[in-house]
Amino acid sequence: MLKKLFGLGKSKEVKIESEKIFAPLTGNLLSIDQVPDPVFSQKMMGDGIAIEPTEGLVVSPVEGEIVQVFPTKHAIGIKSLGGMEILIHIGLETVSMNGEGFTTYIKEGDKVKVGDRLVEFSLELVKEKASSIITPMVITNGEIVNEIRKENTTTVTAGKTEVIEVKLN
Repeated sequence: MLKKLFGLGKSKEVKIESEKIFAPLTGNLLSIDQVPDPVFSQKMMGDGIAIEPTEGLVVSPVEGEIVQVFPTKHAIGIKSLGGMEILIHIGLETVSMNGEGFTTYIKEGDKVKVGDRLVEFSLELVKEKASSIITPMVITNGEIVNEIRKENTTTVTAGKTEVIEVKLN
């Protein structure tokens, strides 16, 4: 009864008009078209950026919820508060590693904030066993995006450096 009286039972949905996406890894920022895999470089999965990591730690680039943790631990799907679906794919051809050298710290349904630790991986093992350490981060549901502004910087710090600002529909 008190909830009704004071309006506490009503959920007010606030539409988020823009969001900032931060670097999920520390390293060198690359354009998505520099990824040596056409699925990413030709934006078949969506637009975004890539990072050539200098350390093996992936953090959350946004506040949101973990929607997918691949069984092989090489990729994570996150849904931001504004509804963006973001895929972080650690290295290229890493699925064949079957999780070797990867440790996840999250599971589907977990709520995350910018900078929360998601995955640690052996950078040396990925260099040895995968085709590339370059890690794409793409927005897979681009239909909700009105405009993407990418930062023009070369080196980024995980959870600290803003890499993309998105205006949402």
